[in-house]
Amino acid sequence: MPKPDYDNPDVEERWCDEQRKIVASYLRSQKVEHGRIGEWPAWHVAPFASIWAIESVAHPEWIGWWVICGDLPTDYISAADVEPPQHPRKAMHVFARNWLEVVQAWKDGREIENTRIGDPSVHKELGPLLESRAALLLEWADDDSFWELE
Repeated sequence: MPKPDYDNPDVEERWCDEQRKIVASYLRSQKVEHGRIGEWPAWHVAPFASIWAIESVAHPEWIGWWVICGDLPTDYISAADVEPPQHPRKAMHVFARNWLEVVQAWKDGREIENTRIGDPSVHKELGPLLESRAALLLEWADDDSFWELE
């Protein structure tokens, strides 16, 4: 079976639609109270990663949450954890730093409070994967060619 051509706008759109469904399902599973999910990712590189702006319930029309999904763990952070101005590039840095902190905690034999990524029995296997994804996110966040510069 041939691999999808993600340079094809129709294929890219289908992938983004699927990622949006994953985001909606994930937020429900995590019981995150939120407003609207962006119709299109705030940033993406199909089929690897997408970052989604999620509307705040407390402040409609404002970003309350950021969600990342794709070929990496689906995760969310509060927009309050992202230094203003709100931008997916800054959110990407926060996801990466958070994941690196989790990996270091696992190496030290501890857990990060209020953070759960996989079952502890798979941390030894998951740690290197999470660390490599975090490193890639930092690389992308620091690479101007991935971002439209104002």
